[in-house]
Amino acid sequence: MINESNYPVLSKVNVPADFRDFSISELKQLCTDVRQYLIDVVSLVGGHFGGGLGAVELTVAMHKVFNTPEDRIIWDTGHQAYPHKILTGRKDLLPTIRQLNGISGFLKRNESEYDVFGAGHASTSVSAALGIAEANKYNETDRKVIAVIGDGAMTGGMAYEAMNNAGMLHPNLIVVLNDNNMSIAENVWQFSNYFTSLITSRDYNKFKGYVWEITGKMDNFGDRLRRAVGRVEGGLKSIVTPGMLFEALGFRYFGPINGHNLHQLIKVFEAAKTLTGPILIHTNTIKGKGYSPAEKNSPKFHGITPFDKVTGVVYKKTGAPPSYTSIFGETLTEIVKKDRKVVGITAAMPEGTGLNILHRECPNNFYDVGIAEEHAVTFAAGLATQGITPVVAIYSTFLQRAIDQIVHDIAIQKLHVVFAIDRAGLVGADGPTHHGVLDLTYLRMVPGMVIMAPKDENELRNMLFTAIELKDRPVAIRYPRGNALGVPLSEKFEQYEIGKAEELEEGTDVAILAVGSMVNNAQKALPILQNDEISAKLVNMRFVKPLDTDLLDKIAITHKRIVTIEENSIQGGFGSAVADYFVDKLYKNDILRIALPDKFVEHGTQAELHKLLEMDAEGIAARIKKFVHADDSVEKVVI
Repeated sequence: MINESNYPVLSKVNVPADFRDFSISELKQLCTDVRQYLIDVVSLVGGHFGGGLGAVELTVAMHKVFNTPEDRIIWDTGHQAYPHKILTGRKDLLPTIRQLNGISGFLKRNESEYDVFGAGHASTSVSAALGIAEANKYNETDRKVIAVIGDGAMTGGMAYEAMNNAGMLHPNLIVVLNDNNMSIAENVWQFSNYFTSLITSRDYNKFKGYVWEITGKMDNFGDRLRRAVGRVEGGLKSIVTPGMLFEALGFRYFGPINGHNLHQLIKVFEAAKTLTGPILIHTNTIKGKGYSPAEKNSPKFHGITPFDKVTGVVYKKTGAPPSYTSIFGETLTEIVKKDRKVVGITAAMPEGTGLNILHRECPNNFYDVGIAEEHAVTFAAGLATQGITPVVAIYSTFLQRAIDQIVHDIAIQKLHVVFAIDRAGLVGADGPTHHGVLDLTYLRMVPGMVIMAPKDENELRNMLFTAIELKDRPVAIRYPRGNALGVPLSEKFEQYEIGKAEELEEGTDVAILAVGSMVNNAQKALPILQNDEISAKLVNMRFVKPLDTDLLDKIAITHKRIVTIEENSIQGGFGSAVADYFVDKLYKNDILRIALPDKFVEHGTQAELHKLLEMDAEGIAARIKKFVHADDSVEKVVI
């Protein structure tokens, strides 16, 4: 267990004011303690890890120099903010992170006054910070505003939109670019490496020394020549360093500096406090700093389940079925090997979406566009116009960012793009910013969109095959996070008839229409209902759009009571689609919609949340029993 005596300096710190008078040596020990405490806790409970390890010195330096919480620090997502939580009153709560009733893994405004802006999606910090900086004018305050953004988030266009606007508004705003050599670093900051190599080379400095020696003998003319050479050197620097881009956007650029040199960070932040206008401080850090396994394998330790602290080996359940994510990745790769005009697209999540399998096996058919979901969708649209079949694999919560592109660039043009929507439904520990609970709602409103949801991994394979073969319209397949059910996989693909459901069980008292992940929970509820002498018909609807209206017409006659079950918000989802159809047809059946409530659901394991929301087998059975036996149930909709 955690023993606070192992962290001699951290044990004295609860909030930033406690260490603002520390010496550099004490601050360095504080960094050591924070890093070790983070390793100790996350190895036990899991969480986002590598980004926080790399941001320890940066966090300590900012909270020392700036008067937080009066001064505002805005973090981009929360992956790098665990040290921030440790130093802002939540040290003792860190072991509860991402657990039911524990603290959030992201920034959360109602959790701490130090969490100025909540965010789970990347590339938002500069926009939010700009709004806060502008608000200073109206509130007549001069508090400092600092946005911290990772280099991976700089692949998102929103960051540049905000910086362009900041250059026009010219607010007092400090942007800290935490560059840990992931994602954008290898592509953009290579210019900086080139310049560093140039100005430290023997030939360059020999030539520069020769010029300085000659011009030193030329009196006034020599001074002018020296200034001219200096301007040339400065011009060269502006061309080959990342500062060129940021200064063109109106920012004063400082860096790159060592993000683990505490003394240097404090010095730069102290200087930045005295300046006005937009400032960008570029720091180089190491993701996973101080923990060798995380330094060597950054993607694995970005977010992780509990692991052995000594070896870095993750504790895994033996004998568990493969994940839906891996089944998708293997299936797409199998299809691509037979049809090289099918490609996979990810927005900076190759491992998370399973497309790392495609990348390994068929690299020419794989695209990673960075944290740029809007671009991913329109890029896919361009491919589709030329007879290519793009499969866009994006988490449900992140696809929300591209709804305009789905409508304008895909659906209106009736382009054949396949959306593989991972993490649909409740995702667990990441909480409300990452629950995929709106996709059925926002996709169902799109004309021409086909929406499928598999009940198991074999259906996922067949739905992906069906979607790719469809050819004449956009298609979305949504599936949950986590392990699949372990059902056998058929060797040959089956192409499903669009809009046709699967009848699983017969019954007379109530018809249960379930979709996707909820089919399994509904099946588990049947024996409970049978024990209560309730005979239930169970249908795996497969398609949310188009609905199997022939089957619905039959059920409207044979069953007075109908229950819909889905892992999506109750507003506008599958149940709403069924209710809409029954209203339009003037049917008078009683309908109970079981879905996620019209509110943001907090974090916890998927099983805990299903039980809490009465969407596990027992909860479903209890709600159906009440519906069947109560003539005036407040939960039913009579239409």
